Amino acid sequence: MRTVIVYESMYGATRALAERMGEALTQRGGVDVVPVSGASRECLDGADLVLVGGPTHVHGMTTPRSRHAAIEAAAKPDATVEVDPDAEGQGLRDWLSGLDGGATSAAAFDTRMHGPAVLTGRASRGIDKRLRKHGFATVVDPESFLVEKDGSLAEGEADRAAAWAVSVARTTMTTTARSEQPAGSRTTAAPE
Repeated sequence: MRTVIVYESMYGATRALAERMGEALTQRGGVDVVPVSGASRECLDGADLVLVGGPTHVHGMTTPRSRHAAIEAAAKPDATVEVDPDAEGQGLRDWLSGLDGGATSAAAFDTRMHGPAVLTGRASRGIDKRLRKHGFATVVDPESFLVEKDGSLAEGEADRAAAWAVSVARTTMTTTARSEQPAGSRTTAAPE
């Protein structure tokens, strides 16, 4: 199974999650972890699963304006965050608008502040919606991972992200196996 993880990260938390997911998935096959700035259409060719994630800004996916504001905030003398090396350039919103998924399995994730989603927003919902709009087959509901006020991951979130990615891969493999079976046959889950 080949997985591609595409991420947008402003202060490094989403990148850290993507890298941790990639580490966890190497036992299941090839994995490419790619910042959105380097995610060409060709990098998705032959992928069995595409995981796409980004930070939550102003209750949803980043915009050019919110990305610019985040970079300006990090440049202030009293800033407690640093801009991720791949933060400048296009965001997920623009990248997703130019894709055609061809029914590739996919799942969306985001990073967001602590608090109810109704108050913080969730970029993963917008990512999920755009993945489906562009032909990807989302295999699980979008997922959020929490960050602290300083932009760092909340305790335990990296491990939770790794477990989530493995679960998504397992779901994808099961779904694929079922769709490849002849009509009338049954799949028996392999013991873990």
